Amino acid sequence: MYSTYTFTRRVPDPDDPATLMKEDGVAICSQMWVENFREPDKTVSNLTNYLRRFELWVLAYQKVCADETGAYMPRSSITRPALEDLLALRNAVLDNRFKWGARLEFFIRSPKDKTDYESLSKRKIRAILTTTQPSPFQDRIVQEVLFMILEPVYEARFSQKSFAFRPGRNAHTVLRVIRRNFAGYLWYIKGDLSTVLDGMKVGMVISALMRDVRDKKVIDLIKAALTTPVVTSRADDGEKKKKTKRKYQKKRVLAEDEPKPDPYWLETFFGFAPEEAEICPSWGHCGILSPLLANVCLDELDRWMEDKIREFYKPSTSDVIWNSPDGEAEQGNTSWPEFVPTSGPDKTRKIDYIRYGGHILVGVRGPRADAAILRKQLIEFCDQKYMLKLDNESLPIEHITKGIMFLDHVLCRRVVYPTLRYTATGGKIISEKGVGTLLSVTASLKQCIKQFRKLNFLKGDRDPDPQPCFRMFHATQAHTNAQMNKFLSTIVEWYRYADNRKKIVNFCSYIIRGSLAKLYAAKYKLRSRAKVYKIGARNLSRPLKEKKGQSPEFHNLLRMGLVESIDGLQYTRMSLVPETDYSPFPAGWRPDHEKALVEYIKLEDSTTLEEQRNCLKEQGLISPQDYISMLVWNYKRNSISLPHLSSSLSSENSIQSEAGLFLGSNEENIERRFTSEEDKEESVGAAQM
Repeated sequence: MYSTYTFTRRVPDPDDPATLMKEDGVAICSQMWVENFREPDKTVSNLTNYLRRFELWVLAYQKVCADETGAYMPRSSITRPALEDLLALRNAVLDNRFKWGARLEFFIRSPKDKTDYESLSKRKIRAILTTTQPSPFQDRIVQEVLFMILEPVYEARFSQKSFAFRPGRNAHTVLRVIRRNFAGYLWYIKGDLSTVLDGMKVGMVISALMRDVRDKKVIDLIKAALTTPVVTSRADDGEKKKKTKRKYQKKRVLAEDEPKPDPYWLETFFGFAPEEAEICPSWGHCGILSPLLANVCLDELDRWMEDKIREFYKPSTSDVIWNSPDGEAEQGNTSWPEFVPTSGPDKTRKIDYIRYGGHILVGVRGPRADAAILRKQLIEFCDQKYMLKLDNESLPIEHITKGIMFLDHVLCRRVVYPTLRYTATGGKIISEKGVGTLLSVTASLKQCIKQFRKLNFLKGDRDPDPQPCFRMFHATQAHTNAQMNKFLSTIVEWYRYADNRKKIVNFCSYIIRGSLAKLYAAKYKLRSRAKVYKIGARNLSRPLKEKKGQSPEFHNLLRMGLVESIDGLQYTRMSLVPETDYSPFPAGWRPDHEKALVEYIKLEDSTTLEEQRNCLKEQGLISPQDYISMLVWNYKRNSISLPHLSSSLSSENSIQSEAGLFLGSNEENIERRFTSEEDKEESVGAAQM
């Protein structure tokens, strides 16, 4: 008796996470960027399809885990239960079951969260529900997914006049744009709209989003994130507990998966941030979406200002730089506007504008009346669009001679005396001394002193006196010097485009060196800074204290590995500070990733390829055989015979006529080769079917 066994293929579970990860999440994000930059003006209505892509959720999980644990988690290391929980979170978002800010109802939990919520007492549960808590792990995953979907949509549409909270753009980009484009402007309007970053009405944000995005699921998610209240109260506010001082606090040891806190030098540099970069918006439960939403709302102001730039532009034919009707083309060097008429009827009237976060800067080339008219219109626009009440004092009009502060740099005008050489009638070369002005971008020493005083590195304004850096009291001399060297390196990079880079960095080095000298004097009981410099040298590279029983020869101990190497402080002399970076900034600058996207889209276009082929063909860079390999296949696909092709080519230029002769003499071989390739393709297609 025979037994039969039938094999039945099991239908894949549609909710199995392994079957949903078909592509790479980075490849999907790249395709979104390409699609949006290919059609930047198209209204987007199919973002829910991307919201369903489980690959994006896995990528968001990896990013949030990296922020949570401080280490990147490969996709192969994600456990099966974590993938199932992540899929449950995705389904809850798609089915409208997800709630922002949930404290006790989780679809997925952080790998670090080991709390047993079922066994918590009522007091602990009440404390969790009523006190300020960090954003839930699952909320940050949803924020990351929304950010990955929305960022390429709006980056393709944002104005080139905004620079904050955008990839590839930073404060240095603003300073370089100012140095290149704002030369020749006499009047400046500086505005502070940072109150917009504190929060806007939900209706304004949603209406700004719906200008380009018409996906109900995504809009409803963001609306819920904005309207869901955030718990910020503290437990037992009425009862003030007595502060008890602990005699000894044990040093806390970090867990294996716990990220290290920011080092001291980085905290110090963050405290050095300029006023324009201090505020980062945080709206409701939007998290990392908040800066993007702020740019979406303020993009209307950018577009309005671009229209005003075109409206105020009045070219003059006698202007040697700005004289084109559209205002885009430039002759000469805009960084040297000294020979451009600055007054009188021959002056070209022009304005320019940049925005960094909630701070705007408008340059006006023309009479002050133009700046006054623009300020009045700007006040009316902000009142109507953002319900922001501005006045003349909040939007002051200042002349370039007074110095305009922006990003801790002062924009001012410097008088120069260049030598002019030109050829007169008869070929005689004439040299004359000229008088002109240059736009100077100078780091503010006053602002630098203010920042150092805020960080407790010095006291006093007129005669700054360094204060000891007691935060590093228990650190070794080598570690302290290394931390301050990193801080000085970031300062050098921050003032990279300042005209007084050497002077400002030398001052910062003096303050840091004096602060450390006072610290070491107090720590090693050396009484004065002069004693510290005498023992430790000018750059504090020599050891200030030696252990008992060791030889006083530091270099011998260093060679034997018995002491730690001490790096001296950098930039102790002005000659050691690098020069200012005056590298030219190109017109129409765009970040590298945007240039790569635009170039990729051009290469995908068939017309661009045809233009490149024609250019190579006209320059004679293609042989007849290469030219045949490009054309014959297209002709075969269009059912054009080889004799007809060779006769049509013989009447063209030399390369094509040679190709025609080659075709005529080798018709049989070419016919046989392409026929065999067609048969091969058909057989492969049948096998795949």
